[in-house]
Amino acid sequence: MIYLIYMRNINIALILPARNEAETLPKVLQSIPPIINNIIVVDNGSTDETAIIAKNYGATVIFEKSAGYGMACLAGINSLMENPPDLIAFADADGSDDISKIYEILSPIIKGTADLVMEKRIPVNKNALTFQQRFGNTLAVHLIYFFWKYKYQDLGPMRAMRWQTLLNLNMKDRNFGWTIEMQIKALKYGLKVLEVPLPYYMRTGGSSKISKTIKGTIKAGFKILWVIFREAMTGKRFYKINQPANQ
Repeated sequence: MIYLIYMRNINIALILPARNEAETLPKVLQSIPPIINNIIVVDNGSTDETAIIAKNYGATVIFEKSAGYGMACLAGINSLMENPPDLIAFADADGSDDISKIYEILSPIIKGTADLVMEKRIPVNKNALTFQQRFGNTLAVHLIYFFWKYKYQDLGPMRAMRWQTLLNLNMKDRNFGWTIEMQIKALKYGLKVLEVPLPYYMRTGGSSKISKTIKGTIKAGFKILWVIFREAMTGKRFYKINQPANQ
């Protein structure tokens, strides 16, 4: 698969939202395979050396002061508008995603068998997925099934799609609802989605921006529920989009 990417001269960009991830970034950046042409670290208001470390490892650094996972992703996307890639991928910068295996996410897209491919997180460590994360995932995927009759298995952050597919989804969420908005819109627009089982680790340093506090967990939970009900109650339940999987 890696040779196929090289032969086709496919341009792949990876966006890593990061807020105070100086401790985890070196290992994360070292794990990224060379098939990724453009690594973008979005510094989302860090007070540590996140930006310096990212630059030292050859990543492009984009600064987004407005806090929020979605804000960071949107900033990374905007930075690519003038010279867009063929494929766009997202992952966390905390060391939990096994980015060395990102080619397993990219492969189905390049082969034309899927439009949106996401990781299905398989916890390697006991606390890789907290109780809050497991509960939130279970509730969210059941609600998505209730409204859209598709049973996702996870809300894994590492994912990829073609650039035009991303633009067609017209992503809006600025915070914790980013990943679930993308998964819901993929169903609404009839995209072929695929979840790939990949190892998921307990973060290697720093602290979670969501589950480290009860307040953060509750805030994220309400935001995710809001996105689900907003997408269910506004506009059509399903749309048609001219975006075949093998475009």
